[in-house]
Amino acid sequence: MSQNVPITVAYGDGIGPEIMAATLDIIKAAGARIDIEPIEVGEQVYLRGISAGIEPSAWESLRRTHVFLKAPITTPQGGGYKSLNVTVRMAFELYANVRPCVAYSPFVDTKHPAMDVVIIRENEEDLYTGIEYRQTHDMVEGLKLISRPGSEKIIRYAFEYAKTHNRQKVTCFMKDNIMKMTDGLFHKVFDEVAAEYPEIKNESWIVDIGAAKLADTPEAFDVVVLPNLYGDILSDVAAQLTGSVGLAGSANIGDNYAMFEAIHGSAPRRAGQNLANPSGLLLGAVLMLVHIGQPDVATLVNNAWLRTLEDGIHTYDIFKPSISKEKVGTKEFAAAIIERIGQQPQHLKAVTYSDTPKQATRERVVSPDAVIEKKELVGVDVFLDWNSGTPEELGELFSKMSGDGLELTMISNRGARVWPQGMGETFCTDHWRCRFMPPQADTTISHNQIISLLQRIAGAGFDFIKTENLYTFDGKQSFSTAQG
Repeated sequence: MSQNVPITVAYGDGIGPEIMAATLDIIKAAGARIDIEPIEVGEQVYLRGISAGIEPSAWESLRRTHVFLKAPITTPQGGGYKSLNVTVRMAFELYANVRPCVAYSPFVDTKHPAMDVVIIRENEEDLYTGIEYRQTHDMVEGLKLISRPGSEKIIRYAFEYAKTHNRQKVTCFMKDNIMKMTDGLFHKVFDEVAAEYPEIKNESWIVDIGAAKLADTPEAFDVVVLPNLYGDILSDVAAQLTGSVGLAGSANIGDNYAMFEAIHGSAPRRAGQNLANPSGLLLGAVLMLVHIGQPDVATLVNNAWLRTLEDGIHTYDIFKPSISKEKVGTKEFAAAIIERIGQQPQHLKAVTYSDTPKQATRERVVSPDAVIEKKELVGVDVFLDWNSGTPEELGELFSKMSGDGLELTMISNRGARVWPQGMGETFCTDHWRCRFMPPQADTTISHNQIISLLQRIAGAGFDFIKTENLYTFDGKQSFSTAQG
């Protein structure tokens, strides 16, 4: 018998303690070889004044075990509380969120009985970095960050997942018809990595029409890889398309750590009533068992769960009189699964997990002869908080800030050009982007010129709230223009 594997367990809030108890009872009955280290996270920790939602001592358990099985938690509204999920993902570089979305028709009602899609979501970047600012009375800002290494890690993970799980196709969703630089980079890296896997089909969809296709014909997809925000939204959509978000488990995978959970929330209204369906957390635990090298136990648990569904023993959320035979609570559902350990489903497809090779991330290695692009500073955008007149009046006033090799060339508001030659119908807020460039094309500038410009602006009494330097790389413009 192999040695037990230590795992860190958080029982969570709301229905969390009930579904965690059920999950642990089931996997232990199936022979899970684990030693449990419980920690406290969630609402009570937040309310003790710890904004991350996790006690400092709990980090030590995670550092020891490298494996985290977490029930849903409640994050108090307001007060500057940060998402515990995002905190753990960022702290331990859990860059890949993996959510299998499988239909269990006819035992779970769905319009898509053939659906079997795996959503692989980038987990560390995009708008989920949480870098936000209030800059004026009217305007707040969130920074969307997409990096080449971050994109390459998740996209390569998706192709390696397809390779090791006998999947045939990887699809990329992004929005690079609008966000040409951020989503454009994600798309570009996808094409580069896809070329290294000629045996696996690949395709790309603009996220809006791709989401429509996923909702209408999910069987057309196999593995889908997405940036963080789109992935968060569409993984829930995909789970619901199978029949219930409550049945979906989730894995958050890094090179050295991993976290497993249900994708649903803590449902405090259902807490303590022996009603909750533990299936999402249980299937998250199945993913955990495979990850820690116990595929034999994962196979027993998953097949017993499938057999329980087939036998019509259902919790309230999936109970349907025409299919279900018995409506049960959390404890009774767990007992039914335990009773069926060792049995195979008769109608649904049985699963067999095996030790899969560790997925190599094979991060980009820059060869000694690689050409590093030449980066040159060619201008600056200065953002203002200003609410004293029209775009034309601002243009006239702010043009006087030109000098020392920099001229005001454009003013935009919410991304739309309003000076020069703006449209009078354009709605403006108090947040303005003012672009300064050298009078001569193909001319570089210095940081000292920008400092001098800001000194002139401050001296004239303007409130500049942000600057963004404008660069070219090998002579190619690497900043967006304004609409219009």
